[in-house]
Formats: sequence, C-alpha cells, structure tokens
Amino acid sequence: MITDSSAILATLRHWQATPLLRASLAGHLIALVLVLLQPHWWPWILGAVIADHLLLTGIGLWPRSRALGSNWTRLPQRAAKRGEVAISIDDGPDPDITPQVLRILAAHGARATFFCIGERVAKFPQLARECLAQGHAVENHSDRHRYVFPLLGLRALRNDVQRAQQTIEGACGLAPRFFRAPAGLRNPLLDPVLQRLGLQLASWTRRGFDTVERDGGIVLARLMNRLSAGDILLLHDGHAARTSNGTPVVLEVLPALLAAIEQRGLRAVTLREALA
Repeated sequence: MITDSSAILATLRHWQATPLLRASLAGHLIALVLVLLQPHWWPWILGAVIADHLLLTGIGLWPRSRALGSNWTRLPQRAAKRGEVAISIDDGPDPDITPQVLRILAAHGARATFFCIGERVAKFPQLARECLAQGHAVENHSDRHRYVFPLLGLRALRNDVQRAQQTIEGACGLAPRFFRAPAGLRNPLLDPVLQRLGLQLASWTRRGFDTVERDGGIVLARLMNRLSAGDILLLHDGHAARTSNGTPVVLEVLPALLAAIEQRGLRAVTLREALA
C-alpha cells in the first residue's frame, strides 16, 4: 500500500517548477550555505528569506498570476480565433439557483463551466449530473471552499483537491479536468498537486464580483468591459448576492450577458470545448 508520505514524494518528484519557484528554491539553498559559512550574516539572510516569502505570498493572492504555475486567464488562441468565450459559474451546485441558470443557458443555446464545491456535489449530486447532461462541464472548485485554502500545506492541499475530484467523478462519472482555487487564492504548493492530479488551473479574464455587488447593472458592465473572443468570465450560482428585490444577481445578469455575446458574433463554450 502506498503511504501518504510516498504519495507526497511522488507529487514533488514529477513537479516541473516555474522559473520563479526554481529561483526561490535556489535562494533558500544559498541562504542555508551562507548561514553555515557566515553565521554573523544571519539578520540579512533572514531578511532576504522573509522578503522572498512575502513575494510568493503576494503572488498567490493575485488570482490571474502565472508565476506559481500554469494558469488559464484566457482561452487558448485557437479557441479565440473560433470566436469562443467561456462563462464559468462558481460555488454551486445550488438547489434554487442552479436549475434557473440551466434554463437560461438552454434558452440561449449556450454552454458553461460549473466549478463545483465537492461537499455541495455530495449533497446535490443530481444537480451536478444535470449540468453534465445538458452539455455543460463540471469542474473542481475544492472540497470545502475554505478561505484558509492558501494557507494549507502540501498534504492538506492534496487531500482537499483529491477528495473533491473523487466526489465529482463519483457523482458524474467523469473526472474534472480543470481546477479553480477558492476566491482564486493559492500558494506555491498547489501547483505540484495539480500537476500530479492532471488538473489545469483556471482563473478568469474578468469577474463581476456578483457575490458582494447587489447591482446587476454594475456586474454586467464589469463583465462586458472590452468583451472579446477568448475571454473567461466569472459568475456565481453559489454564494450569490441578491438584488434589492431579492433576485440572485446571476439570474439578472446572465440573460443580458448571453444576448451581448450573441450580438457580437461570439459563442459561449465550456473550457473543455476550448481545448478542441
């Protein structure tokens, strides 16, 4: 039986680090050697190491950064040339909102990528299956959507992502191909986990902040700002803010967004379709 430690070592063994992370690892080794050779330099060496960690932390808090690993912020160029855009819908499935989102998408003949939370898929597996049955994609958005996600160590990250992966595959019969971190926040240890599990990190081109903004017009304007082929747009069916009349913002914004996409001669596809 493969032990947990063996799995972690295998994860790191096959990891291809980015240039920034390779430089950071080299810097730590140099710092260790200098401390051994010149112990009285330790305050400056410690300061340099702390600065490096602060830099990596700051980059991890920038969802669209590629410095910590591969990250889709737009669709591949070939998909953009086909006039494709992707609408991604996070934090579901939600028993009240997701079925209405599916009806709106069906009315426009559009497809979307649902980044689902593992625990919610376990609670509402039929909704995840319905998304897939209607031609949409169901992808991995972590198991519990904890906001301490970027603070987790390698083992905890691996367990969380893998648990969601297994839950979604068990419910839908198809393993996720993409991963989105909770709120887009991560740390350098996530990339080796995703590489080991064969997952591609995906963020977005722009977002509407529809979990906090209650004005659908403002959310729509943010999403449509310079809307063009290749964009990845972010909305939420889970944790959705409500307008002044109690309507989930996504339900107010989505029809107008899809109409604008159609008027510009674009086509809404899943992230998986964009790979074709």
